[in-house]
Amino acid sequence: MRLIVDLQGWKRRLVYVLLFESLAITCTSTGLSILARSDLGHAGIMGLTCSAVAVVWTWIFNSLFERWEAHQVIRGRSAMRRLAHALGFEGVLLIVFVSLFAWWFSISLWDAFLMDAALFVFFLAFTYLFNWAFDTVFGLPESAA
Repeated sequence: MRLIVDLQGWKRRLVYVLLFESLAITCTSTGLSILARSDLGHAGIMGLTCSAVAVVWTWIFNSLFERWEAHQVIRGRSAMRRLAHALGFEGVLLIVFVSLFAWWFSISLWDAFLMDAALFVFFLAFTYLFNWAFDTVFGLPESAA
C-alpha cells in the first residue's frame, strides 16, 4: 500500500536522499559510537561528516565518470565498466573514511579499517532494505513501473 500516489522525478529523489541520509546518519552515529567506544555526540559529528562526504563524492565522482565515459569508443555499461565505477567510488571512500576514523577517534588504521568494513556490510543490508521499503511506501519510479 502506497502512502503517496505520485512521487516521481526530482521530488522522489529529494525525498529519497533526505530519508536515506537521515536514517543513515542516525544508524552510522550509533554504530560508530559503539565501535569506537565514544559518546554519541562525538560519533554523531563523524556520522554527519561521512554523510556529507558520501553525498558530495557521489556527485563529483559520477560527474567525472560520466565525462570520461562519454569519450569512450565502446558505449554502454559492461560488467567491467560497472566494476571500475564501483571500485573507483568505494576505493576513495575507503581511504577517506579510514583516515577520518583513525584521526577522529584516535585509533589505529587497522581498527579504523575494521570500522569501515563493518559500516560497508551494514550499508549493503541497509540500502537493500531501505530501497524495498521506499518502493513499498512510495511506489516504483516511472522507469521501473
